[in-house]
Amino acid sequence: MTDERVTETSTPNTTIIERRSGGGSGVLIGLAVLLAVIVAAFFLFNQSKNEGLETQAITSAAQSVGETADKAGAAIDDATK
Repeated sequence: MTDERVTETSTPNTTIIERRSGGGSGVLIGLAVLLAVIVAAFFLFNQSKNEGLETQAITSAAQSVGETADKAGAAIDDATK
């Protein structure tokens, strides 16, 4: 009868856990996007305000022209009487 020999050897396993760090680049990109949104909002609000002021100026000028036309019409009516 043959005797079987089983030899077990355990090889040491080393587990290396590497910590992954982003280096803060995500934070910088987030701040850059936030800054771009703030700048875009500022320009959009100013454009809206400027359009409102332009509309008011045109309305005022049209009223002034209308009043001048009424005065000219009244002067012509007075001159023909």
